[in-house]
Amino acid sequence: MEGLMENLKTYIRPAFLTLAILGTGFAVTKTGTTAAKFLSIGAGSKAISMGGAFTAVADDASAMYWNPAGISRIKSPEFLVNHTKWVADISFNYIGYVQPLQNGAAFGLNVTAVTMNEMDVTAYGSDEFTGETFGAGQYALGISYGMQLTDRFSIGANGKYINEHISNEKASSLAIDIGTLFDTPYGFRLGTSISNFGPKMKMTGKDLLVRVDVAQNMAGDNQSINGLIDTDYFDLPLLLRVGISGDFAVHEIAAVTWAVDALHPNDNSEYLNAGAQIGFFGNQLVFRGGSKAIFMNDREERFTLGAGINYPIKNGGIFYFDYAYELMTHLGDLHKFTLRMTF
Repeated sequence: MEGLMENLKTYIRPAFLTLAILGTGFAVTKTGTTAAKFLSIGAGSKAISMGGAFTAVADDASAMYWNPAGISRIKSPEFLVNHTKWVADISFNYIGYVQPLQNGAAFGLNVTAVTMNEMDVTAYGSDEFTGETFGAGQYALGISYGMQLTDRFSIGANGKYINEHISNEKASSLAIDIGTLFDTPYGFRLGTSISNFGPKMKMTGKDLLVRVDVAQNMAGDNQSINGLIDTDYFDLPLLLRVGISGDFAVHEIAAVTWAVDALHPNDNSEYLNAGAQIGFFGNQLVFRGGSKAIFMNDREERFTLGAGINYPIKNGGIFYFDYAYELMTHLGDLHKFTLRMTF
């Protein structure tokens, strides 16, 4: 038993040391002060219905979001589409494709998009409509690569271009996600990932050019000098995840997967995600449940439930349909749908 505990310390201590170091460099200052917050919306109904505890599971194409090391374990080409009707009539969509390569490596592409309907422009200082409309949205384009360094240890990275826009203003940046996945000798997996590491974002655009009176108390001054509103730089939502997961069978009737993640964001307090799934008939029918944001200050996301089915298709492929229900505190409950196909 002592030997087991010493080995566990060997595996887990470096991850939590990294957590402590990042905590000193990215101390929490204020909730909700990061740019591109859509990057914090989880991808894939399977992961969400397990409470977002997916860092050490990462076994489908949504792994490019949670832990890109996981794509190295995918043995067949896989395509995934996730749609969520988010709060306030906002749509969240994630599309991912993973192509296995030789020698335990894999390549992936992913697109994350947040869209909404056009909105009416109102006159300054009143509620009257001008007849014009404006749009807003966010997206990220990613490319991933993962590889198995040994039969137990995998590493992966996901580089992405990020864009936010509203009316004629926009901001963009580049970021990288890095993850590892390790099958310990003790029957559980250990996963770590750092997401959204990149430079700050700043809004620019022609609507920030305004006319100003720089010397209101000076007679004869020019009251229509061009001025540029200088917007601030905002950090990306940097997030460190450390997770463990494991599997066990129930009398050859069902297979159970459990998972727990510890998370450290740069714009909120630390918290835990936890979840599990139970599969029947070779995981052709799966039920899932979990809890999100445990111990987070001002917790909004709470409990999740979900289910999934799959059936074989021609040429040896499998079609998956997964659903997740997420209970929120104030913003209304969410429904997530994911279609996944291996071929």
